[in-house]
Amino acid sequence: MASGSESAFGSAQATNTAPADGATGVFASGGVRVDATDVSMLCGAGLRARLGEIARAESRLAAMKADTLGEIARRSGDGAAAHAATNEMSVSGRKARSDVRDAVRLGGLGATRDGLAAGSVPVGHAQIIARAAGDAPVDERYLVQRAAHEGFDEFRRTVARHVADVSEDDGVSVLERQRQARSGTIATRGSDGMTVLHLEVDPVTGARLGSAVAAAERRLFSDENPDARRTPPQRAADAICQLILAPDAKRSAGTSLIVIADYDLVNHQLTNGRLADGTPIPIDEIAGVAVDAEVLPAVFEAATGNLRMGRSRRTATDLQRLALALRDKGCVGCGIGPERCQHHHIDHWQHGGTTDYENLLTVCHNCHNDKIHQQGFIAQWHPGKPTNPDQAANPGHYELQPPDTATTATNTHSDSRIGPRAPPH
Repeated sequence: MASGSESAFGSAQATNTAPADGATGVFASGGVRVDATDVSMLCGAGLRARLGEIARAESRLAAMKADTLGEIARRSGDGAAAHAATNEMSVSGRKARSDVRDAVRLGGLGATRDGLAAGSVPVGHAQIIARAAGDAPVDERYLVQRAAHEGFDEFRRTVARHVADVSEDDGVSVLERQRQARSGTIATRGSDGMTVLHLEVDPVTGARLGSAVAAAERRLFSDENPDARRTPPQRAADAICQLILAPDAKRSAGTSLIVIADYDLVNHQLTNGRLADGTPIPIDEIAGVAVDAEVLPAVFEAATGNLRMGRSRRTATDLQRLALALRDKGCVGCGIGPERCQHHHIDHWQHGGTTDYENLLTVCHNCHNDKIHQQGFIAQWHPGKPTNPDQAANPGHYELQPPDTATTATNTHSDSRIGPRAPPH
């Protein structure tokens, strides 16, 4: 199974010539250039600033690429534009067709194209806007404004929620279009003979698949020799193969698909249906999911203290796992879905940390092991901000920050490196 993470528009090339107008990366003529530099001489902040400079240049190049492909498509058709991209840019036919589709969509999205050209809208964000515009009559300027300030995963959820909000049928038509657009391929890669599976499905089906694969991965992990463990990618591959090749094998209990909805006390109905990662789904889908999935109603009440286990157990309870899925919406380091994650004690268990909701963090295996335990990344809480003057503030979110960039805070916890904590509820 694979997902398309490659940029749909383009990337920057470095040169040794300074910008003509003196502004980093932009010429008076409208061209784009990034100065070559010896990155080994840059400090940590300088390296991060360098990446930001390159990202803005990539956005400007993306606008140029989209303009060019769009003009070829206007003159000679989408097929001719894809053929030109394949030949002149040495990309696959699949990538070329995707680029042309996005370029044609971007041609009707002036604010998004201008944001790309200015370097304020990241390439991946522009791609999300372009594809969302094909699903619903989106408020493009609102999305462009959010794109300039939100990370990729947060913005993806923002756009999904916006598309559901502006759809007159609670997103039913959007979900149906996604289901119609499903595709799957299995092919042998010529370079090394490996077989590659590529699968694109709607979010609800994807969440159910993700839950099944995650359960199979946990089962494999528990059966492994601790001294000879698979890598996470190997375990995921084996889990998928097992589910396909041995569909009748006994499955372990406890595989839950988390579907969330709010209850309107005035109208006595469910509203705002969504998956655990925040992806909106039509309320009617909940009934379909409930046919063969466990429904877990939950009311979180701070006064009960039932989300605080202290030192009585090391692993999170089912209720804590559900509450953490609602709060973190997946790995706080990379955004992978909560069903594929584990839980980290912010104040480490071996240093006296407790298994309490406010001391737990949702992280995937890679971020848990590599970022937190090996590289010393620090969990930091970012309070929410109003999305516009008429809306209440978002509750906020955790992020993992490198130790040289995280803001320290004075608090009552034994580890002085820990950043500001989230409110418990």
